This record gives sequence, structure tokens and C-alpha cells, in this order.
Amino acid sequence: MAGTLYLVATPIGNLEDLTYRAVRTLGEVDFVAAEDTRVSGKLLHYLEISKPLVSYHEHNKKQRGPELVERILAGENCALVTDAGMPAISDPGEDLANLCHEAGISVIPVPGACAAVSALAQSGLPSGKWCFEGFLPTNSKQRKERLAVLKQETRTCIVYEAPHRLRATMQELAQQLGERRVSISREITKLHEECLRMTLPEAAAYYQETEPRGEFVLVIEGASDHPEQRAADQMEQAIALTEELTAAGLTLRDAVKQAAKQTGARKNQLYQTMLARQEE
Repeated sequence: MAGTLYLVATPIGNLEDLTYRAVRTLGEVDFVAAEDTRVSGKLLHYLEISKPLVSYHEHNKKQRGPELVERILAGENCALVTDAGMPAISDPGEDLANLCHEAGISVIPVPGACAAVSALAQSGLPSGKWCFEGFLPTNSKQRKERLAVLKQETRTCIVYEAPHRLRATMQELAQQLGERRVSISREITKLHEECLRMTLPEAAAYYQETEPRGEFVLVIEGASDHPEQRAADQMEQAIALTEELTAAGLTLRDAVKQAAKQTGARKNQLYQTMLARQEE
């Protein structure tokens, strides 16, 4: 009889967030598949649990995944853990879960801490409808494409970001999404936990002066679902971008053309607005 794959959530900082069920599951399975065996080894040692550890991560999942499936089909029970939080969420564990489903193996979640949901609850922003972006692409073209999608997204959006990329990300979000509110959760459940609420431009300015430290979850207000407001937001973003581009040396026509393309604002309307501003 085949075994079971358990998706066991681990703490994202505070060890007290580990559930009784998670501890029991880790103690009962035959082996543990871990993103980093060193990190998970410390957790098991803290819990006084001794289990065989097998590495399973982004760089070995194609080879290791089928191996784990074979072991589970042979009757072993496996607990999959990530370094922090719920495995299979923005994580290579989703591939293992899929392989197990395709092989007819039971996949059981053992819920617990999740940075995305914790930050959403903490934010105070609309939570009835939301979307999870995970980490934005590092590839420039793909990143621009995702930002263009987020510009039209009316649901609250959750984005993860690392400290060394936060400043650039905040600048891009402010430029593309405008005066939306953002809740910035840093180091959730840890010693230096912090939650800041401001607009995206304010956040971009704040982190130019403040060194980003720790892991960040950004909860971003969705775009207005009213066409008139959306058009007004686009025009506001386009005007700001046009002013930046002309200050950088572009002619007004070239700046308007580029700003209209990036924001979706109407080019002729933008050009007339900029002319009127110059006359004033």
C-alpha cells in the first residue's frame, strides 16, 4: 500500500508557531524531504526528533522528485518541509505534490505559518479578493510584463521581495502603479518585526533613505475598478513620468510618446495636458 506525502508548514521565524499536529507528523513519518537539510536538521534537533533527511530543492527536483515518489509508492510516508512557511507555495514542492497526485498518492496539508496570509491580515487592506505574485521576475522584460499586468489588477496583490532588490522594486512599483497604498511587512514573527503603511511613492522615497534589512512582504492595494478613476490614475502616472523624461533631456513629444506607451494613457490627451501645464 502506498504511503502519503504530508506538506508540513514550519515557522517563518517564531518557533512557537509550529503546530502540535506538525510536531506529531514529523515524528511519525518515515523520512523528511527538506529544502535545506541543515536548516531542517536544526529544527528536528530542537524538537528532539530523529528522522532521515533527504534534500529536495529547485536544483535537484527533476531527479529527486521521481525518487521520492518511488519511495512513497513503496509504502513510506514523507513529510515535505521548506526552510520557512508552507511548502509548495512559491516553492518547488508544488512539483512534488503534482507528481504524487499523478501517481495516485495521497497529498495531505498540515497547515501553519504563511508569510503571505499573515501580511495580508496585518495590512488592513481589502482581503475579500486578492492575488499572490510571489517574487517578481528578475529578467527585465518579464518584470515589465508582470508590472503591466499588476497595473490593471483590481485585487489586493501580495509580493515577496529580498532586501537587496527592495529599493529598485519600490521605485518601479511607484512609477507603474502610482499612488496606491502599500503595507510593508518585514521580518514577520521575528525579533525586528515591523509593519509600515504608506503610498508606493512614499515607500520608494522612504527606502532611498532607509537601508532595507530582512525579508519583506508587500501588500499592494488593487487598481480602482471604476473606468473613470482608472483613466485618471493613468493620466496622473503619465504626467509624472513625462516630467521625469523631459527633465532627463527628452523632447516633450518623445517624452509623451514613451510615457503614454508605459502607462496606457491617451497620447493626444497627455500631450495637450502637458502643453497646458507649460503655458501655466
